[in-house]
Order: sequence, then C-alpha cells, then structure tokens
Amino acid sequence: MLGQLLASLTDGLLIGIVYGLAAMGLTLIFGVMNVINLAHGPIIALGMFGVYLGYTVLGLNPFVGLLLVGVLGLLLGVVIYTVAVHRVINAPHLSSLLATFSVNMIIIGVGTSIFSTSFRNVDFNLGSLSLGPVTVPGTRLAAALLALLVTAALYLFLRRTRPGKYVRAVANNRTAAGLMGIPATRVLALSFGIGTALAAVAGGLIAMSLPFTILSGGAYELKSFVIVVLGGLGNPIGALAGGVVLGLIEGIVPVFMQTTWVPVLEFVLFVLILLLRPQGLFGAQR
Repeated sequence: MLGQLLASLTDGLLIGIVYGLAAMGLTLIFGVMNVINLAHGPIIALGMFGVYLGYTVLGLNPFVGLLLVGVLGLLLGVVIYTVAVHRVINAPHLSSLLATFSVNMIIIGVGTSIFSTSFRNVDFNLGSLSLGPVTVPGTRLAAALLALLVTAALYLFLRRTRPGKYVRAVANNRTAAGLMGIPATRVLALSFGIGTALAAVAGGLIAMSLPFTILSGGAYELKSFVIVVLGGLGNPIGALAGGVVLGLIEGIVPVFMQTTWVPVLEFVLFVLILLLRPQGLFGAQR
C-alpha cells in the first residue's frame, strides 16, 4: 500500500507540474489584460498535435519539436490577439469572452475536419527510473523538468528583462504605462502570445505521456481554471503551485476510491476556494 501511495504521489507531482505550466498561460493573459481566454483548451490541443506531427511527419525528437511548437504558439497568440481580442480589450467582459469562445469554436471545427476525433499518441520512450518502490517513466520526468525550466525562464523574463518589466508595468496600470512611453498595444500582443505559447508547450508535454484528440484540450482547460483559482488570478508562479496541488489530488484519490471521484473532488475544492478564499491560496488579500 505504501509503495502504491508513493508511486501515485510521484506520478501526481510530475503531471501536476505540467498542469501548472498549462494554467500559467491562462493566468498570465488574465493578469495582464483582464481577459479570460476561452480558446485556451483548443490551443493546448494544437500543441499536442504540433508535437505529434513534428515527430511522425518531420521525424523530430518531441523535445526538439517543442521549440517549434513554442514559436508557432507565440505567433498564433499574437494573431489571435490582433484579430479577435484587441478590438474588445476595453469592452465589457462578455465581449472578450465571446471573442475568445469564437476562436475556440473555429479551432475545434477546423481541427476536427482535419484530424477527426480519433485518438493519437506520441510513441516516444525515454525508459524509466527506479527509486526504491517507485518507477518513474523517463518521458514524464523529463516533461516535468522541462516545465520547471520554462517556469524559471518566464520568471526571469518578467523580472530581469526590459520587455518583461514592460509586461508587469502594463499589468499594473496600462494607462500610466502608456504615458511613460511603453507601447502598451505591442506589450499586450506579446503577453497574449506568451500565454498561448505556454499553453501549446504544455499540450506538447502532455501528449508525450497520454493519448489525445483535438477535443482533449477542453478537459485541461477546466483543470487550468481550477488551478488558476487555487494559485490566485494573475499569479503565474502561484499557478505552478496550484498545478502541483491538483496533480497530487489526482494521484492520491484513485488509491483510496474510484477514479470517477477525481473531477468531483477537484470541483468541490474549486467551489470551496471561491467561497472561502476567492483570491486563491497563494494570492494576496485585496
């Protein structure tokens, strides 16, 4: 029993780190421009297919393919912002919700026509690592380590680079940032692009461990919303911690009860956090 619990905890921790990376893109976009991106799920699915096609068609190592997925995700995010979000950035929240939901439906419709809804998987194996009673798949361990590396890179970008400081300034006060000469529109487009790239990369990492379809992103989008609430809206680093919490729940619960209880407990936790601490476990009091 102890060995099974340790294995489940380890598995939950590793997948939770990747969940945190996926939610990081969602919370970054909300924190900078106060927009809830309902196209988040399909973008995760596009990241899955990006790695899959890079591996099966171009013969790229999936971890190398992630670089291409990240770049394409960044460009796609800038395009989505320019076409769908920029015009409604100052409109009521319903306008931005409808705009991103429209992008959601377009991606799902086109993706279903091209890829159908058949399951795919990236048949790539890095072996396994045994630590006592726990055996960790190499691909899952590498995915978690890469997610941590991307998180560290995002933190350094936001804290140490000029564009990152521009992003923080626009998130804090867009009007004042514009008056100080910061190109707010370009910074918003960059922020949306980075958030999209994070979602796509997370999707690619998930695809290395789990089968997927073009519709798979919806489930991870819901998980991202739970994680964002756990970590605090607009807090990218809190999203990582929230992802770990969610991953541990997914790892521990099946040891003691049926797997079908996992989403129930996740959304019970979601409601409790909204009721008791709406700023999130790691968010500051307002």
